[in-house]
Amino acid sequence: MTDQLSRTFSALADPTRRAILERLSGGEANVGELAAPFDMTFAAVSKHLRVLEGAGLVTRGRDAQYRPARLDARPLAAASRWIENYAQFWEDSVGALDQYLNALQQLSPSAPDQHDQAHQENDHD
Repeated sequence: MTDQLSRTFSALADPTRRAILERLSGGEANVGELAAPFDMTFAAVSKHLRVLEGAGLVTRGRDAQYRPARLDARPLAAASRWIENYAQFWEDSVGALDQYLNALQQLSPSAPDQHDQAHQENDHD
């Protein structure tokens, strides 16, 4: 069985499904309203909605004719928390790279100037 986070990321992997979620962030909509901006059948949009429902990102109304879809952002919050766990890693990595580049500049402060000067001389040839 696939875990909730995997279902969320799998559903988000498709650009059409992300566009549907973006549309639903503005309020509920039926299949016809969701299909309007796409060059696809209602059946294709319904298939995307089933994937989003399976991931818990969309709920559907009970009215058999209308069945409006609504965004349920709770799985997105969980995915955001998971991604945020890596923010400190990336901040530390960028900080370490910055320190390394600063150390390189301290070792040879004139090297960039000589490099730029050589390019300028070659441009005039």
